[in-house]
Amino acid sequence: MQIGFVLFPHVTQLDLTGPLQVLHRMPGAHVHIVAKTMELVPSDCGLSLAPTTTFLDCPPLDILCVPGGFGVSDAIADPALMAFVRAQAGSARFVTSVCTGAFVLGAAGLLAGKRATTHWAYHALLSETGAVATKARVVQDGRLVTGGGVTAGIDFAFALVEMAAGPQVARSIQTALEYDPAPAVSFEEAAVLAGEEIVRFYARRAEEFGAQMRAAMQKL
Repeated sequence: MQIGFVLFPHVTQLDLTGPLQVLHRMPGAHVHIVAKTMELVPSDCGLSLAPTTTFLDCPPLDILCVPGGFGVSDAIADPALMAFVRAQAGSARFVTSVCTGAFVLGAAGLLAGKRATTHWAYHALLSETGAVATKARVVQDGRLVTGGGVTAGIDFAFALVEMAAGPQVARSIQTALEYDPAPAVSFEEAAVLAGEEIVRFYARRAEEFGAQMRAAMQKL
């Protein structure tokens, strides 16, 4: 199975590396980290990531995965990246995203009329891509599979393994990775404890992201 992760500057590395750690363990998996060139690509946390192939050299993919991050608006404005996503999505068995990577799929015209999710702070923007915004950690609509924000990418990956290779494989990988999350507080409790100020902060950030995304999409 050919699995490709789209890499672009200022990607949120856990959006990519979380699912990567899970999906590469599927039997027969061949993973490709795909970028415009073979140069190191900076993530949003100081860790640079090394591509394994380029948009031009990547083979046809069975699973296409687009991570998110603060570089999404620039990714949308990159004709080579968008052409790659559209071309690979045409024949992929699964077209997927994590976090704000959903907006790359949306800009490529792949979310129209489809149920999809993204990071909670940007969820309200999904309808602007034509998607049916659905609040869940993982959402499947046919061959389209989208995950919520950042850490949700790990749950997304296990769901995708189950779809592609069956529950036994998913459970085996979960056991090997000792995936047994036990947060100090639930997400809902954390949001309450963080208070209204942090919610307003992310609301402002979402407005800025929305403006950048709209500007990038208008140039397509």
